[in-house]
Amino acid sequence: MIDVVAFDVGSTLVREDRYWAAWADWLGVPPHTLSALVGAVVAQGRDDGEAIRLVKPGVDVAAERRAWDAAGRGEWLEERDLYPDARPALGELRALGLRIVVAGNQPVRTGELLRALELPVDAVATSAEWGVAKPDPRFFERVVELGGAAPDRTLYVGDHPVFDIRAARAAGLRAAHIRRGPWGHLWAAGDDVARADWRIAGLGELVQLVRGG
Repeated sequence: MIDVVAFDVGSTLVREDRYWAAWADWLGVPPHTLSALVGAVVAQGRDDGEAIRLVKPGVDVAAERRAWDAAGRGEWLEERDLYPDARPALGELRALGLRIVVAGNQPVRTGELLRALELPVDAVATSAEWGVAKPDPRFFERVVELGGAAPDRTLYVGDHPVFDIRAARAAGLRAAHIRRGPWGHLWAAGDDVARADWRIAGLGELVQLVRGG
């Protein structure tokens, strides 16, 4: 039985193509160049932010982000950035009587923007607000607290095999891997994804699985 469904943000509920296109524009490179570099560093098991350092060697990414914000081009999130199945699936799951929460490795501003979208969820939190990020077990302790159910009655849905699936399962939660975004596709056949309770290609599939028990 599942009482709570918790969702990752990037490449789970939110598309990140516009995000990386904005970074490419800021850095003065074609979007395809930066996208290719993101794919390359991800394939090497490195943080996607390393792609920015490849474009601009020696850059302080945090300082660059502050400059981006100061120029009025910082964090933004609109309805069009959601995957088409995100809002409907959240609403359907909540209508089934489940508590729905959103919690991912995101800055404080993303949490504010997600709340402004008024998604059909019970709570939204980010790693920056908590001061702890995936795959740290303390992140998933906070997820469990936010959801208010036992770990084994809490399902975490995400695309990253290590940060989302392995880490959630290690913390005692159930896990569903969604095959989208660079990580979700690249390592879909890996050992970590095999640990997931469910493997899905879209959130509509998740609704059907939960509804079927």
